[in-house]
Amino acid sequence: MTKSARISQSAFDGSRLRVILLLDLYEGAQEQFLDAYEHMRNTVASVPGHISDQLCQSIENPSQWLITSEWESALPFLDWVNSEEHIQIVRPMHSCVRDTRSMRYSVLRETHPEQPLAPGAARANLQRAARVGAGRTRHALTFTVKPGSESKVVDILANYDAPEARINGITRLHRTSLFMHGNRVVRAVEVEGDLLAALCHVAAQPEVQAVEEAINTHLEQDRDLSDADSARVFFTRAALPAMQHVEAGRPEPAGLRRHMLYYPALAGRGLEMARFLAQQDEAAAGAPDGLVYASTVFQRGDIVTRMIDVTGELDLDPLSALGIKGPGKAAELERLLDGAAIGVEGSLDSERTLHRLLAHADMMPVTDRVSADS
Repeated sequence: MTKSARISQSAFDGSRLRVILLLDLYEGAQEQFLDAYEHMRNTVASVPGHISDQLCQSIENPSQWLITSEWESALPFLDWVNSEEHIQIVRPMHSCVRDTRSMRYSVLRETHPEQPLAPGAARANLQRAARVGAGRTRHALTFTVKPGSESKVVDILANYDAPEARINGITRLHRTSLFMHGNRVVRAVEVEGDLLAALCHVAAQPEVQAVEEAINTHLEQDRDLSDADSARVFFTRAALPAMQHVEAGRPEPAGLRRHMLYYPALAGRGLEMARFLAQQDEAAAGAPDGLVYASTVFQRGDIVTRMIDVTGELDLDPLSALGIKGPGKAAELERLLDGAAIGVEGSLDSERTLHRLLAHADMMPVTDRVSADS
């Protein structure tokens, strides 16, 4: 963590990752589950970045199981868990499982009594310092709609009753923001407390279910949310992981405005693009009068977006808005960006091209709702 910034979410710190999956199995499904797990275990053992995994059964309740796995860092795990191979290999498990909960943790401290460390020494691949923040988690989904249906989808997504924000004593839906770029939709939610509880609560609300049903016919990827397997596959493919969230090291100013910027990367450059933008935001967070107060970089494959909360108009400082302030940074973005995908060609050294890129990258806001007690 830097002195000038607060990083509350990060997949780029290089620390080892511990993944915990809690499962509640249907009665009589144990053998089927064990067969499916054995197949998955043999496959994941050869995935780059995977270190180990364990399957455990509760000593109190035989239907409760636990899978833990350790990874060299968050990056290989995210690459694996969002892959088509993973979607297909875990499918046989779904019919065995009544309920599931996934949690992901960076390894911050560990004890090895048989191998004591010298005073002041640190083990490899540990998270360097505890991250801080407001206790809020950001989650995003992205999907595409059929060309020509964009205006209908905007009308559906912009005009529905918001669900109850407070879920329980510790969890509430803080903010929901939706954006569009062409026929691509990005939906970001910000949750205080238990992210899974909030997402399940929102999904169960009649007004939300009505919206999801209304946009079904407009989606490029077919889905049936009444079918658990279809819904699970759709949302797994739509997941847009938050790779890093950083806030400026100064009090939050009043009147912040939220934008989502779209950075389609050249084939195979998505992760590199996300890392570049995250590094830029981290370096810029200490500026006492910077335009960007907070930034979250999301990435899946070659789809990269950056949600920013800013203190003024983007056009007044396009370099900061785009996250490329500093010598050579525009050229670096140009090297990674598929400019043709958003209709921008020409060197980013040109101020005119920068403004054109900013205009194209700035996604159209559909709705931005903040809970009343925030």
